[in-house]
Amino acid sequence: MLNLYNTHIETLSIHRVGNKSRNESQFLSGQPFNLTDEIVPLMKEYFFRPFREKEENYFQFAHEVDLDYNEMFQFASEVFANPSSLHDVSKKITNHLFEQSNHPHIKNGEVYVTYLSNVNIDNNVVDAIGVFKSEVQTDFLQFEEKGTTLEMILQQGINLSKLDKGCLIFNYKKEEGYKILSVDSNRYDARYWLEHFLSVDAFQDDNFITKKYLKFCQGFAKDVVFPAEDKKQEVMFMNRSVNYFAKNDQFEESNFLNEVMDNPDLIPEFRSYKVDKGEKYSIEDVTTFPIANSAVSDARKSIKNVINLDTHIQIKMDFINPESAEKFVEKGWDEEKQMYYYLVYFNKEQKS
Repeated sequence: MLNLYNTHIETLSIHRVGNKSRNESQFLSGQPFNLTDEIVPLMKEYFFRPFREKEENYFQFAHEVDLDYNEMFQFASEVFANPSSLHDVSKKITNHLFEQSNHPHIKNGEVYVTYLSNVNIDNNVVDAIGVFKSEVQTDFLQFEEKGTTLEMILQQGINLSKLDKGCLIFNYKKEEGYKILSVDSNRYDARYWLEHFLSVDAFQDDNFITKKYLKFCQGFAKDVVFPAEDKKQEVMFMNRSVNYFAKNDQFEESNFLNEVMDNPDLIPEFRSYKVDKGEKYSIEDVTTFPIANSAVSDARKSIKNVINLDTHIQIKMDFINPESAEKFVEKGWDEEKQMYYYLVYFNKEQKS
């Protein structure tokens, strides 16, 4: 969980990076930017807004040989060990970004490197490094009085309501490669920022595993439960799965299967599906883990609990009270109409 409300920008260095494939150069500022009371709140909103609005999917620095070979990990460690080195290290970071800017699609732009204090992550107050890049320039108008005429002047600049790229590197979980958040508004060069510049993998904490296991359950419900039974049972399986995660602090796979699998014959199918698909969801060797409540809440919002029928009728199931669907919804076959039907029992209609 991230809270940037009380975060301070301690220092800010601004450089410009071009595209190597177009023989564009880079510009490295000689000293840090002089922050003023007027500019600080604007820059905080520009830098932080995207991280408040997006789902918290964390990353960590990685390298196929050893973490110490990851350049951004080394730069971050240097700054956290000596925050006064930020400006000098910001030049190295900008040069590293410049070296990755060799694809024709990559845009030139300004690079902002900041040192941040009083960042609250997972109820820990830590420092952080912010690296941001602005790429897209927008037109705006300035007006100037000239005699009896108001002149219109067309200029270009950065739209402070949209950050193009950015990452927050938290001085937290260093042994795992630091905990990192990243945003990228321009998807045409996604590999450039995450893979080539940052070189990160997903941060595999409790939140990550909980999300991935629930995604795996969704895949099983769609690919196995639905074809073997029906849409109602697909929805109900996910209903029971989410409720298991919601009421338990620790996941244990055997207990999970015994509790949520209404049809015991599907338990071997589940294990077989995990062998085939587990690696795709990064849960192939996972059988027990602490459950992250925030991930369960996010999953509950995204999992569909609606049965869509080809007669343009929808039946919405209640995830909070799953026993209602079990007791009061029945599926059958009408010989005369040669159609399936759902029979729904109720005492009275509720006001909407």
